[in-house]
Amino acid sequence: MAREFTDFETFFPWYVSQHSKRATRWFHFAGTHLGAATALTGVVTRRPALIAGLPVISYSVAWFSHFVIEKNNPASFGHPLWSLRGDVRMLSMMWQGRDAELERIAQDATRLTLAA
Repeated sequence: MAREFTDFETFFPWYVSQHSKRATRWFHFAGTHLGAATALTGVVTRRPALIAGLPVISYSVAWFSHFVIEKNNPASFGHPLWSLRGDVRMLSMMWQGRDAELERIAQDATRLTLAA
């Protein structure tokens, strides 16, 4: 059963807690960029099948990390649009060198969940 949230700002710390392991976040980062590179190649070479690779590659790598590394279900199963927005924010923070901040957000959200 998916958790209920009233807004994205409440959802985001929980979302990050579902990516508590650094490797999970970096698999998301790599998968998203690999998918984007494949899609860009498809645009440049006019091969639509490669463009369709964006979500296939990105989600496959991300979901692998959830099942194998994090050992949880992807947040996108219950909250697909907010999860996409969460991915964009998380990857943006990683590009800015703020992975340690994501680590703290994940730890704080996990503590609050355990305390509740």
